[in-house]
Amino acid sequence: MVRVRPPLPPFTEADARAKVQAAEDAWNTRDPERVALAYTPDSIWRNRDRFVTGRPAIVAFLTEKWAREQDYALRKELWAYTADRIAVRFQYEWHDGSGGFRRSYGNELWEFTEDGLMRRREASINDVVITEADRRIHGPRPIEEHGIPFPLA
Repeated sequence: MVRVRPPLPPFTEADARAKVQAAEDAWNTRDPERVALAYTPDSIWRNRDRFVTGRPAIVAFLTEKWAREQDYALRKELWAYTADRIAVRFQYEWHDGSGGFRRSYGNELWEFTEDGLMRRREASINDVVITEADRRIHGPRPIEEHGIPFPLA
């Protein structure tokens, strides 16, 4: 059985925006099993300096990530799209076990299959040390803020 994950390519701007918001919403659950279902069984990732292939490896990677990046809260924004590819910019905030806070900035390139699953994800990410008082992302984006660009700095 082929799993279908709408919106499906070829993407319109509205489809691409919906795909980006769906990804943000899923990642903010911090549920590795749920997030992994958006990817093909043999999906290829580059995340910073790590290379991950396949859903089981994605689940393991995200489980480790969210154990380390506590209170993770993410915002994604559509940057560009084509018929079967989407580019996003994003930022997320988190803290480590010792209480050190970070804001992570990045860009992702996504490639999709005709059934709407992501077959490739490439992410470049940089971390900036912040104080708890500097935090501005405190959980999932409220529905009334969907589609509103976030500040860069």
